[in-house]
Amino acid sequence: MAKPVEERTVANGGTPAAAATDGALAADIIIANAPDPVFVSDLEGKILQANDAVSELLGFRRDEVVEQSLSRFISTEETREFTAALKEVVEHGVTRNAVLNPRSATGEVIPTSLNASALRDSEGNVIGAIGVLRDMRELDKARAYAESLIENAPDPVFVTDLEGKILQTNDAVSALLGFREDEVVEQSLSRFISEEETREFTAALKEVVERGVTRDAVLNPRSATGELIPTSLNASALRDSEGRVIGAIGVLRDMRELDKARAYAESLIKNAPDPVFVSDLDGKIIEANDAVSELLGFRRDEVLEQSLSRFISEEETREFTAALREVVERGVTRNARLNPRAATGEIIPTTLNASALSDSEGNVIGAIGVLRDMRELDKALSYSQSLIENAPDPVFVSDLEGKILQANDAVSELLGFRRDEVVEQSLSRFISEEETREFTAALREVVARGVTRNARLNPRSATGEVIPTTLNASALRDPEGNVIGAIGILRDMRAYEQVVRDLEQSKIELQEKILDLEKFEEVVVGRELKMIALEKELESLRQEVATLRPPTP
Repeated sequence: MAKPVEERTVANGGTPAAAATDGALAADIIIANAPDPVFVSDLEGKILQANDAVSELLGFRRDEVVEQSLSRFISTEETREFTAALKEVVEHGVTRNAVLNPRSATGEVIPTSLNASALRDSEGNVIGAIGVLRDMRELDKARAYAESLIENAPDPVFVTDLEGKILQTNDAVSALLGFREDEVVEQSLSRFISEEETREFTAALKEVVERGVTRDAVLNPRSATGELIPTSLNASALRDSEGRVIGAIGVLRDMRELDKARAYAESLIKNAPDPVFVSDLDGKIIEANDAVSELLGFRRDEVLEQSLSRFISEEETREFTAALREVVERGVTRNARLNPRAATGEIIPTTLNASALSDSEGNVIGAIGVLRDMRELDKALSYSQSLIENAPDPVFVSDLEGKILQANDAVSELLGFRRDEVVEQSLSRFISEEETREFTAALREVVARGVTRNARLNPRSATGEVIPTTLNASALRDPEGNVIGAIGILRDMRAYEQVVRDLEQSKIELQEKILDLEKFEEVVVGRELKMIALEKELESLRQEVATLRPPTP
């Protein structure tokens, strides 16, 4: 005998029966308009109600489905499983993700998952189930595609549940560890890694659950030969059809070759003659070689884990940050100036050349910096500048485009321009277009041979005078020996050319005098010859007179 229904006042003031009728009507509307296939069955599995989505899924009209046993559409084995699911609904009020493969009107077996909740009478007794089917065909295709990706991935890939049990692996895992697939699947990952790494992997799984991914976890699984293989693990969440995380898909990267390369790089850094350090992108020093300690006078442990800003000024810290940005964008920065303070308090002038430090995926994670102690070079530069400044001849420095970077007082004296009217000007301002081309050719010779000699330049002075000069130039080099310009020495040729002109004039005058002498000589010689001829004629006349004179008695 049914228990009497308690009289209750409902919100709209109606009777409980009216409320039940309204609730049933609302449920019918929800079922009819649900996008997923929804059906109602009694506890024996007879279908009492089905929406249009069920007909679309199976290809049967609604009247071909309603009042039929679910066993008409599923196998005997699945009928037993559905009966078990109904019992679970009676006991727990719900069942989730039961697998059903109903046969459609065309004979196609359609993979579905069933989520069912209890259908209750007005007294709360379970009298059936409301089942929601999910068509798994697309999901199964996606799953098959994902399994194919895993199977054919070049990297070792495995799938685990949230307890670390391995559910699936590809051939690359077997190739890495030397175990057959059946020796790995269904095993706990803890069989292959240490107890400490098992705890770390469990923490990584928690990160996967919370964030959906974990990156660059370190695992060192033991292979079948007993070798510990350094690997990095990147894992993403494995989710069920409702989006819940049920495990992880892990991708291992064999780090043996990378570790060898890293060890080689560390050896290069350690044994480099120049001071070399490694910093992260925030400027924290991660590694430094002995040459850094020798340069700064700090022990290595006083340098490591310190910010570079401890050793350089605030302004240079900003410049170093800018240099780091350049490293990230271009992979390298060159000749940045840093003046770190040594343990003694001395400010040490250095230049910094830095290249990118990249992780295994090619992302820039820091910089490898090489410092060059510029003290000796700065002394040499100061000395050379002093030589240029105090040279008696006009000396200038230009870049490879012919822009004047430096000029001494003798240049100003030669040209009549102030130094600020010469520096930062192109040499083409002072010489002709033809000579500019010749000077460019001379610069090329400087680059190729390191020197050029006796090139002719005729710069125009402030007064408009064209001044004849000769140019001897040698290469200006950066700290790495690259030619970056030229040091030119001019020689004022005006006095020389005046001497040459005077000599030419003297030569002309001398030639004229020689001509005069030659003419005089001609005259003198002519007279001499005439005198000789007269003497001969006179002697001849004497002889004739002698023959005509009578003999003496």
